[in-house]
Amino acid sequence: MKKIKDERLILVNLKNIRITYIIQTVGIIGILGYDLVTKGLDGMRENPLWIVFMLSIVVSAYLSMNVSVDYENNEKSPKKGFFLSLFIVSLISIVIGIVTSIGEEFTFINGLMIGGILFVCGLIPVIYIYYIRTKQQDDNSDD
Repeated sequence: MKKIKDERLILVNLKNIRITYIIQTVGIIGILGYDLVTKGLDGMRENPLWIVFMLSIVVSAYLSMNVSVDYENNEKSPKKGFFLSLFIVSLISIVIGIVTSIGEEFTFINGLMIGGILFVCGLIPVIYIYYIRTKQQDDNSDD
C-alpha cells in the first residue's frame, strides 16, 4: 500500500475520519444514555462502552493538548507555566481535600486520599504539557 502524498486527499481522509469519530461517539453516548435511563448510573458504568468512551475522551484531550501547545506563543517560559499550573493543581487538590474531610460522611483520611488522587490526576497533564513545551522550545532553538 502506498502512502498518500497529495495534501487534498489527506485532508479528505482526515475529514472522513472525523465524521466516523463523531458517529461512533454519538452511538456510544446513545447506548450509554439508554443504559442510564433503563439501568441507572451504576448500570451505565458497568457497560464496557463506558471504558471505551472515557478512554477516547482522555486520548482526545491529550492529542488536543499537543495542538494547543503548537498554537501557543513561543515566547512563554515552560518553567513559569509549569510552576503556575502546579500551584493551581495543588490549590484545587488541597481545597477539595479539605472540603471533603469537613463533610459528615468522610474523615480526614478520605479528604487526604481524594486530594492526593486529584493532585496526581492533575499532575500528569501538567507534566505532559511541560514536556511538549520544552520539546517545542528546543526544536525552535535548533532552527
